[in-house]
Amino acid sequence: MRHVLRLIALLVVLLSFSTVAYSSQQKVLIGVLPEMNVFKQKQRFVLLGEYLTKKSGVKVEFTILSRYGNIIDRFNAEKMDGAFFGSFTGALAIKKLGVVPLVRPVNVDGESTYHGYMFSRKDSGIRSVKDMKNKRMAYVDKATTAGYLFPLVYLRDNGVTDTDHFFSETFFTGSHDAAIKAVLDKKADIGAAKHSVYDRERKHDPRVDSELSILAESPHVPSNGLCVRKGLGDSLKNKLKTILLGLDSDPDGKLVLQQFGAIKFIETTAKDYQPVLDMAKKAKIDIMKYDYSNK
Repeated sequence: MRHVLRLIALLVVLLSFSTVAYSSQQKVLIGVLPEMNVFKQKQRFVLLGEYLTKKSGVKVEFTILSRYGNIIDRFNAEKMDGAFFGSFTGALAIKKLGVVPLVRPVNVDGESTYHGYMFSRKDSGIRSVKDMKNKRMAYVDKATTAGYLFPLVYLRDNGVTDTDHFFSETFFTGSHDAAIKAVLDKKADIGAAKHSVYDRERKHDPRVDSELSILAESPHVPSNGLCVRKGLGDSLKNKLKTILLGLDSDPDGKLVLQQFGAIKFIETTAKDYQPVLDMAKKAKIDIMKYDYSNK
């Protein structure tokens, strides 16, 4: 009996140590993709960071990345605890880093997914893939679904096998709104971007509707969702998830959602990223060996 009591005492000590170790995490660092102008993107996350810090008791900080591909390289290098991954970077991170998807936002249009657009100027004469030959193409980043993966699949589906030499010029804008602006300003003949940013831009710039035409639309993929590192403690992981899922039922949380540009958050899983993996396969991309650096 004495040995049993000693064992119980030892377990109590170990559990206490575990609790102390968990509480020693004073900050949660979460990466954010540059899907739009960096200053606009920072503003979206201000209230969310303050709200999560207040509700969780742990300082939550967001870091805006300079480009999409950086999020894979910097996630481990900067010891991030999580990131709002895009659908393509999310699929990459799940496979390469073993991150765990938690939640994703429901957009103001009521959808928890997004899709990509390919577009051109109405006065360009471009109406089909045939018209795109030897024109200038503005991609967003090699690690985006809407801004790179989708255009590749669309071209292949329409008979273009050598996508590297189809256009006279290709370049990467770094953000979706910059790709839209490149076509508006006639720096590119064709562009690609996610629909949510396109729709946001058309509200602020009447030229989007008056001067651009949407040429193609991609399958739907998950909205930018929060995934966390696989070693993050279950208590903190579940707390963050619960707080985000409950934002829409709290008056203060609704203000956070309004600034963020969403109606609410819903649960998401690794299975939700399968459409992206299917697109990558069609584009002849090996997700485990993929070089996502822009060249």
